[in-house]
Amino acid sequence: MAASILVVEDELAIQSLIEINLRRAGHEVILASDSETARRLITAILPDLVLLDWMLPGMSGLDFARQLRRDTRTRDLPIIMLTARAEERDKIDGFDIGVDDYITKPFSPRELVARIRAVLRRHAPQTTDELVMLGALRLDPATHRISSGDTEIPLGPTEFRLLHFFMTHPERVHTRTQLLDQVWGDHIFVEERTVDVHIRRLRAALEATGNADLIQTVRGSGYRMSAL
Repeated sequence: MAASILVVEDELAIQSLIEINLRRAGHEVILASDSETARRLITAILPDLVLLDWMLPGMSGLDFARQLRRDTRTRDLPIIMLTARAEERDKIDGFDIGVDDYITKPFSPRELVARIRAVLRRHAPQTTDELVMLGALRLDPATHRISSGDTEIPLGPTEFRLLHFFMTHPERVHTRTQLLDQVWGDHIFVEERTVDVHIRRLRAALEATGNADLIQTVRGSGYRMSAL
């Protein structure tokens, strides 16, 4: 599945090279040339990952990453730093503030795409195209097919995203607000009860294969998917 990636890079040639390769890999790309523009874009729509150049006009990429980590909304946002600074001390500074990975220029576009895939796999597995198995359920993001044994389970797009998120985060309790942010997007403003409607639809679709009970209601908290 396509991930939304914000590329913050002021060198236009490098920005263009990154954009071409990320789009070729199937990702949605958002571009910014400085931290101020990046902040406005993140305020509007939270991306799945930020690819952040260290040396930027105005606020440096390192200071911007530090700012993102202090904000509750963006503290868990995956960040990969791009830089020509290869000294160990610089890398340690980046990791100390919570940067997830560090790529030194010049870099191979194939390596960049692979590093992004690895970070997304750790932080946002629901944005990848990897096959997911949980109990008897099998979900293939590449073909948008869900099955239990030999039975295919038809789902609408929202129920598919909801099930994909649950299956990649089993046994965790998620509030309605968290589900809205992760499945619908934090820039979409809908009632929390909308989650309940789609949970009912998802359970109804899973009922025929005996998997409806995997989606559990946690009273006073939200929902979780059992891995049993």
